[in-house]
Order: sequence, then C-alpha cells, then structure tokens
Amino acid sequence: MPSRFKAKVLILPVISLVMCGLFGLKMGFSQDTERVKAITPPAAPLPSEAQSRGVRRFSFILYGDTRGRHDGVSLQAEHSQVVDGILAQITKLQTTDSPVRFILQTGDAVAHGQEVAQWNVSFIPIINRLTTQGGVPYFLIPGNHDVSSASSADAPQRQTGLRNYLDAVQALIPPDGSPRRLAGYPTYSFGYGNSFILGLDSDIASDDKQFAWVKGQLEGLDRQRYVNVFVFCHHAPFSSGPHGVHAEEPTLVLRSRYLPLFHTHHVRAVFSGHEHLFEHWVEHYADPSGTHRMDFLVSGGGGAPPYAYQGEPNLDDYLKANQGAQVRLQHLVKPGPEGAFTPYHFVVFHVDGEQVNLEVFAVGGGADFHPYPGNKTGLQDASN
Repeated sequence: MPSRFKAKVLILPVISLVMCGLFGLKMGFSQDTERVKAITPPAAPLPSEAQSRGVRRFSFILYGDTRGRHDGVSLQAEHSQVVDGILAQITKLQTTDSPVRFILQTGDAVAHGQEVAQWNVSFIPIINRLTTQGGVPYFLIPGNHDVSSASSADAPQRQTGLRNYLDAVQALIPPDGSPRRLAGYPTYSFGYGNSFILGLDSDIASDDKQFAWVKGQLEGLDRQRYVNVFVFCHHAPFSSGPHGVHAEEPTLVLRSRYLPLFHTHHVRAVFSGHEHLFEHWVEHYADPSGTHRMDFLVSGGGGAPPYAYQGEPNLDDYLKANQGAQVRLQHLVKPGPEGAFTPYHFVVFHVDGEQVNLEVFAVGGGADFHPYPGNKTGLQDASN
C-alpha cells in the first residue's frame, strides 16, 4: 500500500472524531462536562449551634414545589413572585425582635433535576436573591422531580439528579463528614436557638441507613435546649390532593415507620410539599408522659401548577396501627375544590420559646386566600 494512502486512512478517522466532537458541542451533547452552579451562600451564615444557644425568639419561612413551565429556558416566573413576597417579609421583620433566620424548601426545585440548564437558568438565580438580597440561609431537601422517584439510594436513575442537587446546595448544607449530615445523602439537620430542624429525603423513605441516622439524631438531642423539633421532607404523610387520596409508597413508609419514631421523640411539626396546595392536619396522641400534639403542614405553592382537593385519604390502617397511642387526626385546613383558586404562597413561622405561630402569605392575586381567621394560627392548643 502506498505510504500516502496509509496517511489518508489514518487521518480520516481523526477528522471524523473531531467533527463529531464539534457537532456534539453544537447540539448540546456536552452535558457530562457542564455542572450545576453552587447557590451563593449568605454573607452571614447561620451561627453554630453553640453560638445560638440562648436564642428563643426568631422567625423562619417555609415553601416548596417551585418547578416551572419553562425550566431550562427562562427564570421561573411564579417562583419569582413568591420570592418577591418572601424578601418583603424578611425586610419587614429584620428590625423586629423576631427576624427571619432561615428558609426551608420542601423540594421539586425544577421539573427535571437531571438537566443542568434547569438549575442554572431557571432556579439558582432566584435563590441567589434570597441568600444575597435577603441575606438568610436557604435549606432545600430534594423532591422526586429533582432526583427521580427511585426508592433506593443507589438507583442509577437517581444519580445525575442527586449530583446536580448536591452541586447546587454544596455551600448551604452541612458537609459530608459533619455530625449533622448523613454522608453521601441529601439528609441533614441543624440547630438554631431552641429549635432543631431535620431534613429527610422522603424519596428514599424505606432506606434503612437513612432511618438509622434520623433515629440517632433524635436520640442524641438535648431536649432541655431543643424544645421544638421540626422535620421537613417532600412527601406528605397526610394530604388530600392527587398524591394523598391514592397514597404512594413514600407516604405509606412515612406513616408506618417514621411517625411512630416522631411520636417517641415528640416532634413538633412535619412540613412537606409534593401537593401543590396548602393544607394543615393536627394529630393528638398519648404516651406515658401525657397527651401530645404534632402538626402536619403541606405547602407546595412555590410556583408549580396548582392542585385541588381530591378527597380524604384512607387512614384506617394508620389509625388501627396506632390505637395504643390513642391517635386522633383533625383535618384543620382543607384545600379548595376543583376549579377553586389556589394561590402561590409561603408560610412564616414565629418561634417564641415553646410557642410557635404561623402566618400564610399568598402572592399573585391571592388576597382572598384565608385558610385561618386573619391568616394566622398556632402550633399549640388554645389551653397551652
């Protein structure tokens, strides 16, 4: 074979590889090298648990389900409206004796968490407003749209979304190796003042390692200091939207496995999303120390398409399994029926010692939304 012919044989595959690479870049096939940007941390991060030990009065904000119609293309418009309202409340409370100290988000940040552009283009610039303009720490727990609905921690379909989530929150949540973080998981906790907050990945509610870690966190708490314990996750233990009437596996696992644990450790409230609406359940249960109350708030009005009331969930199995604890459930606030206006919203909690009160703020034309008289209520019985 002539030498010049051999050269052409060698050169042509190289040219083909280069052209394919350029074509891949042009067509957006370079996702493997593109990463999600880290959310900018606030200039003043949350103080350490030791530094905040004496704090008994403060506020925090809850909301969730911010995924939008144009994720990956433009900023989440409805989420931006919610953030405008949150920033207004941060400013209003800043000079009071109950300033906002942190924000909790219950998941489904974006529609498809595997797509880098959805985080970088549509979500993270909005959250940067909260951490930089608002100046407060932001804590996100993943939802099924963020990391998939896979129920095992090592499921292949979960890994890309999980990596993107962790890239986004890397400067915000406790790092791997911290006693307040389950290594390799998006499961973490933190303490501020007299309150302890635990973020649970309900997508993998059946994971034994996560359950053992959560149990250890609750068992190791100084309850003389941490009189209020709050849990936030994506799936709601009780809800009356489309996900609650036909209960999904994470919901059933939360009821059967986690709620008895929360009874044992007198968890004050469980916050969740998944349902794009607002509702409030109250549970009373008894143990040798007396009768206790645990609240369940679903706040999924961060920008995702609103849901409506679909009916009461079947709780017969849960009530039967907890007869010994004399569990009683009250559906304190129900979402609106099909066709009713369900506004985008967020919730402000005011902590004052063991007293915890809340206000619901609707945005985007939701002035007529009044889930409570005056949009306020407490997480304690009137006699307390």
